[in-house]
Amino acid sequence: MSKEKINEKDFKDAATKIGCSVAAIKAVAEVESKQSGFDEKDQPVILFERHVFSAKTNHLFDQSNPNVSNPTPGGYGPSNKQHARLAEAVKLNREAALMSASWGKFQIMGFNFALCGFNSLQDFINAMYSSERAHLMAFVNYVIESSLGDELRDKRWADFAKRYNGPTYKKNKYDEKLAAAYLKHK
Repeated sequence: MSKEKINEKDFKDAATKIGCSVAAIKAVAEVESKQSGFDEKDQPVILFERHVFSAKTNHLFDQSNPNVSNPTPGGYGPSNKQHARLAEAVKLNREAALMSASWGKFQIMGFNFALCGFNSLQDFINAMYSSERAHLMAFVNYVIESSLGDELRDKRWADFAKRYNGPTYKKNKYDEKLAAAYLKHK
């Protein structure tokens, strides 16, 4: 069964709530997930961040499980192996593992669940499994709660990318990718 996709009305409603253009939101979606918010098994697209898991578990598993716990970013492997990596980390520390993955069409880190409008990490995870619309609503709440609306409204891609993707955003050219995707959707 295929999950419900974001439709044009959803994008327009989200843009109205944030006060930005639909093209700005579509640009973020394209850069973050490039495709559907779900994989071929109808699981939310994720990226497991081993360095976040390492920090969240005080490096407890760095020696025994370096594939999923390592202070150095990277070592992601193919996208179709991300859920297996998450499952390995869940066996070690479920909460830290779920917080250490970026989730869905907008690749929001699990540790941001409260900024996305959820009372618990589990509520956030349930929403990520439900629909792309839930991914979009989490993104809208995150942008509003993080005061990132101005960056999207003003198309200040470097400022948005620095806060959304972290201080190493230039390494992956997130700002340039956002600008190009925006022009495509404008």
